[in-house]
Amino acid sequence: MAYERILLKLSGEALGNPETGHGIEPDSVNVVARQVVAVAKSGVKTAVVVGGGNILRGAEFSQIGANRASADTMGMLGTLINALALADAVERLGAAARVLSALDVRTVAEPFVRRRALAHLDNDHVVILAAGTGNPFFTTDTAAALRATELGCEVLLKATKVDGVYTSDPKVDPSAERLPKLTYMEVLQRGLAVMDGTAIALCMENRLPVVVFDLFQEGNIERVVRGEDLGTTIRSEP
Repeated sequence: MAYERILLKLSGEALGNPETGHGIEPDSVNVVARQVVAVAKSGVKTAVVVGGGNILRGAEFSQIGANRASADTMGMLGTLINALALADAVERLGAAARVLSALDVRTVAEPFVRRRALAHLDNDHVVILAAGTGNPFFTTDTAAALRATELGCEVLLKATKVDGVYTSDPKVDPSAERLPKLTYMEVLQRGLAVMDGTAIALCMENRLPVVVFDLFQEGNIERVVRGEDLGTTIRSEP
């Protein structure tokens, strides 16, 4: 394997209905869980940050009148639901999983404590990190960059619906070109919709590489971890 310790960033939609991305679809959860377990059983220390967009997006909910801080807290709770669903699927496939939450919900998840998360990784548990950073106004992309840095991960794997970063939306623009390699500054300067600017800046500051790849080709997580040239790699040098 090319990496010994990774953080996988999943959107909530990855666990939802394949057509709409809404709700939680057991088959979708199982597809993701199989890939995560395959990587974990190969000996790679695996942490996962999961979004909550399949249940509720705080920023969007606030646009229809909800208080933004309250809406973001609802979104964080949505990520917890997804984390519990993924942990259950991982354990049914024979791997140990632990859910750590940035919000204090001790009856269903452990609180996020860096040393505790590191101990779980060292014990070969899949560590699923819920509730973002625990603060409103921050995305789960930023949470992924933060947790990857805290846990000493070698790479942040950004799982998406497309096979990398394009010059424009390939679903709208047939002339869009995939960009196999980018620098952090290129992403920021060109306004490419990869991760939010705070997340990219945090990765840049800590020299944390980001690989953007297609999650929906089963086996791609393992291929990326093996070092195969998939998707788009973002780092300091092109």
